[in-house]
Amino acid sequence: MTQQITEKTGIKLAIIAAIILLLMIPIAMITDLIDERSATEHTVQQEIARSTSGTQSLIAPFIYAEYEVSTEVDGVHTRIKHQRTFLPKQLMVKGSLDTFEKYRSIYKAQLYRADLALTGHFDPKQLSDLADLTPTRVAMVLGVSDIRGIGLNTQISLNGQTHSLIPGTTLNSIEEGVHIALPITTLRDNALAFDIQLDLQGMTSLSIAPLGARTEVSLDANWPHPSFQGEYLPVHSEITDTHFSASWQTSYFATNMKELFSRCIFKHQCEQLEARNMGVRLVEPVDHYLKSHRATNYALLVIILVISSFFLLELSKTKAIHPVQYGFVGLSLAVFYLLLISLSEHLGFAWAYALSALAAILLLVSYIWGILQSAKLSAAYLIALSALYAMLYAMLSAEHYALLLGSLLCFTVLAAVMLATRHVNWYGTTQAASGPPHAQHSNSPAQ
Repeated sequence: MTQQITEKTGIKLAIIAAIILLLMIPIAMITDLIDERSATEHTVQQEIARSTSGTQSLIAPFIYAEYEVSTEVDGVHTRIKHQRTFLPKQLMVKGSLDTFEKYRSIYKAQLYRADLALTGHFDPKQLSDLADLTPTRVAMVLGVSDIRGIGLNTQISLNGQTHSLIPGTTLNSIEEGVHIALPITTLRDNALAFDIQLDLQGMTSLSIAPLGARTEVSLDANWPHPSFQGEYLPVHSEITDTHFSASWQTSYFATNMKELFSRCIFKHQCEQLEARNMGVRLVEPVDHYLKSHRATNYALLVIILVISSFFLLELSKTKAIHPVQYGFVGLSLAVFYLLLISLSEHLGFAWAYALSALAAILLLVSYIWGILQSAKLSAAYLIALSALYAMLYAMLSAEHYALLLGSLLCFTVLAAVMLATRHVNWYGTTQAASGPPHAQHSNSPAQ
């Protein structure tokens, strides 16, 4: 009899293991669906960027000049064209970003409207030396990676005089941007001070090249999740639940900007210049697709835990549960993830998770009631499933403690299962609990 019970238990465990493995098929399909929807969202964001404005990177302002030098070669007088650039002696950037969302169908992109003030001045001695060369063309250039984002309120003042913007930079190395033509007489001034009010729209990120001999940048935005990017971190930053503010400081000695800038303008090698910037990226710390994907990573643990509890219940209550019923329980757990991803696209992750978990819990508890006809056990499952889904939500929402919470959950589950099964007689229900048969001795007196 004991051998038969042991064999039945082994067969049932094998069937349950096969069911769990088969349930990984719909879980894998749901995971692929999440990846597909996330890729679609990224594609839509790129389409929005193409129709509005994308990420913004500023290389501004600098002076570009062309002049000619007369030379004589073999008695022939020729004029050779030369180019020079001048970077500001001081550059101060102060700006605020007002974020907003743009939707296309059910997908959205994070955009911002930046109100930037760029102030500073150029070295008057360098400009005076340039004027002595009698340049043929002088322009102040503002490199903007996506000029579609430049608003109507943008204006440039030089020494208190407002100038009109001209589209383009006339440079092959930095094509996107605007410029203003400078009269040669301007170079004779004691100093060339600029005041640029830049109204700029962009998506996701804003970066600024530190062109000044001394550069100071300060930004603030109504966004609580900044990711500071570039090769220079802020010297000061403050992040709250509703906004952030940050400030940067650097100089020629730390940036090697003159050499990198000349390499970009004259040799068309701009990779290092573009990388050596300071800025911020507005990120969603954990979006609903990422949270849903994280949830599926714990699907196997949840399925094993719930189905194992059914099996232990079957052993303790000696009430047979059919493999088909195990399959239905597993499918209800899998459908939870499908509900989660579909509802989160319309309601947000928090509400989607609450409704999906509630639906899965009520379905499982009502199914348990139908199988066992026990209000006590049904209530216990209601509490246990609610606690399980609550802890899973805490792990999915945590940015820095997700791994820690997941490890604690695994340990807690393993400890609970081990404690609950420490008295289970895995060899059969008729075997004595005091030990194996060879350890039992007769109580009759010795002959």
